[in-house]
Amino acid sequence: MTAKLGFGVRMHRGASFWGSARRLSKAHILVCGMKGAVAEFCKNIVLAGIGSLTLVDNRLVTEEALSANFLIPPDESVFGGKTVAELCCDSLKDFNPMVRVSAIKGEPSSFDEEFLKTFDVIVVSCCSLAEKVKSVNEKCRKLPKRVSFYTVDCRDSCGEIFVDLQDYKYAKKKLEDTVECQLSYPSFEEAISVPWKVHPRKVSKLFYALRVIERFEEAEGRNPGETSVSDLPGVLKLKKEICESQSLNEAHIPNALLERLVTNPTEFPPVCAIIGGILGQEVIKAVSGKGDPLKNFFYFDTVDGKGIIEDVSNRS
Repeated sequence: MTAKLGFGVRMHRGASFWGSARRLSKAHILVCGMKGAVAEFCKNIVLAGIGSLTLVDNRLVTEEALSANFLIPPDESVFGGKTVAELCCDSLKDFNPMVRVSAIKGEPSSFDEEFLKTFDVIVVSCCSLAEKVKSVNEKCRKLPKRVSFYTVDCRDSCGEIFVDLQDYKYAKKKLEDTVECQLSYPSFEEAISVPWKVHPRKVSKLFYALRVIERFEEAEGRNPGETSVSDLPGVLKLKKEICESQSLNEAHIPNALLERLVTNPTEFPPVCAIIGGILGQEVIKAVSGKGDPLKNFFYFDTVDGKGIIEDVSNRS
């Protein structure tokens, strides 16, 4: 038996849909770091019909970039000294001519608040800890308007998404009614500064492993993903030191997991597709103001095939 919707209900749902579509078509998104997962994300939001997308990635094409980023054409004759962002920009324009896609040169550390406030969403990938925290996330929180901030990282067959929507209101369906909900998010620095001993007992081991590697790369002056098997002893030593200072059992960060992430830091394309799809879904929800948003970390690992949401906040 098929239930018939009344005219008023149909009108309400239609107005709600067009309201969400209008907000999406007016959204301006900045992306820093065009790696594989971000390429998947960009494809998804361009197809969804966002207002504009600005890309930043000054790198020239390498074999590593080609291996996971399907937006970079394999024909070297078209490279012509173009940056990764410029090549991805050319490809994305073909997906949806109605979306304004552009590429600019620059570093996240050089972006001032006047520039950042022109965007509604900022996504950062393959940036150092200092760039994520000080150069972008901290500045976003000082802006007169709320700017949604995301980081994404894929290494080997694992992926991480971080979300900071600040103080965020959204609509949620409850039976036949729509109710307004609100969530308060910590910044990236606040989230990773929460003492590990106060975390819930089963926080994902990927959260801890990626924090150790992040700290190692920062201490060694490396770019994200610039690790190899020769770094493993140093990473394991740092893990021991951090676990002792954080009163965390070392078993929470398996050596085998750290070895995978350190020795195979390149992206795995199927994981990029999954992480990029989830990130696209979350950004669309945040822009439209409809649906429960992710708070505040998401993890995926092909070893167990599970996607895990972790709320890492200071609950005191």
